Amino acid sequence: MKILILALSGIGDALMFTPAITLLRKHLPGARIDALVMFKGVKEMYDRNENLNNVYHFDFMKEGAVSSLRYIFSIRHNYDASINVYPSNRKEYNIISFLIGAKQRAGAGYLRKDRINLGMLNNVRITEDDSAHNVETNIRLTGKLINKELNEKPDLYFPLSDDDELTAQKLLASYKIRDDDFVVGFHPGCATLKNHFKRRWEPEKFAELGRRLINEQNAKILMFGGPEEKELKENIAGQINHSSVAVINTANLAQTTAVIKRCDLFITNDSSLMHIASAMKRKVIAIIGPTNPHYIHPWNTEHEIVTLNLDCAPCFIYSPRPLICFRDDIKFKCIKELSVEMVMQAVDRLKS
Repeated sequence: MKILILALSGIGDALMFTPAITLLRKHLPGARIDALVMFKGVKEMYDRNENLNNVYHFDFMKEGAVSSLRYIFSIRHNYDASINVYPSNRKEYNIISFLIGAKQRAGAGYLRKDRINLGMLNNVRITEDDSAHNVETNIRLTGKLINKELNEKPDLYFPLSDDDELTAQKLLASYKIRDDDFVVGFHPGCATLKNHFKRRWEPEKFAELGRRLINEQNAKILMFGGPEEKELKENIAGQINHSSVAVINTANLAQTTAVIKRCDLFITNDSSLMHIASAMKRKVIAIIGPTNPHYIHPWNTEHEIVTLNLDCAPCFIYSPRPLICFRDDIKFKCIKELSVEMVMQAVDRLKS
């Protein structure tokens, strides 16, 4: 059997499909399992996954319609089955899967915006469940494709090399991080597409939290984020203004992951690095505003969710539309009124 995994959304979504990849390989040991990805970080991660035979990278957004169609038709009819990684509720992804031409095309049946995004182009379907984690939905979808009831719940999978670990050790040593230090990672960023920067907790609150952790718990703070978040990281580190905070810049995602592995605690917005910290089995505090925590809570690791649980939340759904707040009083109250004290209480619970 030849299977193509369409992991065209972001790093976090691709990482949350890795338990399903583990089960695919376990139950179909002789299958050819390939992946088609759109982001370089996903390719870097999937290239390390020995359960995949090939990982292909093509940036459909940058290449345009003609080049994209040419690429799709170059692999047309090469596969028996394709899987649209959940969540990927976009008509473009469903059209790509359809044009690739696999006889079995697996994709979730979304509770919202399914018809307008051409979900009917998939012919192996499960119904979206708002109470289920994305990992569970991906496993259920995979089970439907291979006609097996999959009850296992493997960990997220991002293997690291010895070189990754060594680079991380050298970087940590340069910041004088000792084995007995209480190391806390911060990720103050998240994706910015479709207005998603509105999911971010305020930089001023991350800075206040950092100062409190340093003063009250003698913590060392490591500030994480991608190259596009450099200014954000440096801004918060400057506000903390203490020798116990360091801005982490690495050459690639794997090196960042190896540094995250050293953290005793990781405090983050809903982001791809939240899922990477989960893959490294770190204790995670997730600061959640408009997102459904059932979908994305840290998987198979000790964690705390800090959220206001407003009546209007969650309001973020998996569709192409930008994130919008419909409240009349305080826009994005769900994230703006999350206090530093609430996060400190979560720290105390995880440390106890």
